Amino acid sequence: MKKRRPVSSSVISAVGYDPVRRVLEVEFHNGSVYSYDGVEPLVFEQFLGAPSKGRYFNRWIADRYPFDRLD
Repeated sequence: MKKRRPVSSSVISAVGYDPVRRVLEVEFHNGSVYSYDGVEPLVFEQFLGAPSKGRYFNRWIADRYPFDRLD
């Protein structure tokens, strides 16, 4: 996994992505960290470019991919 990098969001503090394994890590401002499996590179790119990371996450990632809580 690549190191998580900070993002500008009121809900999400940082994200990391492994394009080979297609694993997305999302760290929230409340300290919880989740790993999402099978996330396509295009979805990650769109997520990073979204004006609202939280809205994009809720619509296109949450509940669409299998996930594990890491913390």
